This record gives sequence, structure tokens and C-alpha cells, in this order.
Amino acid sequence: MEIRPLKPGSLIAVVDDEESVCRALERLLRSVGFDVETFASGAAFLESRARWRADCVVLDVHLPGLSGCDVQAHLGEAAQDVPVVMITGRDSDEMREQAFAAGAAAYLRKPVDDQTLLSTLAAAIAGSKKSHGPARG
Repeated sequence: MEIRPLKPGSLIAVVDDEESVCRALERLLRSVGFDVETFASGAAFLESRARWRADCVVLDVHLPGLSGCDVQAHLGEAAQDVPVVMITGRDSDEMREQAFAAGAAAYLRKPVDDQTLLSTLAAAIAGSKKSHGPARG
């Protein structure tokens, strides 16, 4: 299955404190045409311009300082309609439920299968209000 961004310049923000994960995801996402910005902490992402421009956020659950769920909550409080794909190396039913309750578009375990991630991102972006532009009425 070939995945291409739904629109030229689709930006994916990757937030993970593991440098090797950021590098691998950046390489994968760029290989199919996404623009990518990586961040080693939730605070760094929330302070960046990418917070407002991202078409989707790939967000590690366990981060130093602000957790992935904390970051997701900040996005929700700011009424930012950006889909969030949570990823984790330490899966639990409680964390999964918390992520979905906070509005995560998906919750994936590391190591993340490339095709699963690409399909998940395409679906999350396609389902986002941001990808459809402002509502008209």
C-alpha cells in the first residue's frame, strides 16, 4: 500500500524523547513526502510554531516533564483540532483508555509497524476538520 500526503506539505510533528525513534520516524515520513519536525519533549513542541501548523502529531506517551497525555490535554484546552497518534513502549489498558478519552485518533505500541503508522496517519489526517478547511454554513 502506497501512502502519500493528502496535501502537499502535510506536516507531522513527532514528539519522542528517544532520538533514535525520532530519526527513524522522520526518515520514514519524509520518504513518503510528509514534512516532519521532531521534538525531544512535550514542552519543546508546545513552545514551537509546529504546534499550530501540524496536520498530525505523533506523540510518545512517556516523556520527561509533560507526559504525552499532558501535551494532548494542552492541545485540547487550546481548542486545537490536530489529530494525535499516541505511541508507547510501555502499553497498559489504563493508558490506552486515557489516551482515547482525551481524544487520541490512535494508540500504537512501539516498535510501530511502518505500514500501520502510515495508514493510521493518513486516516487521522483525512478525518481531521483541519484537513477539510473551515466549516461553512
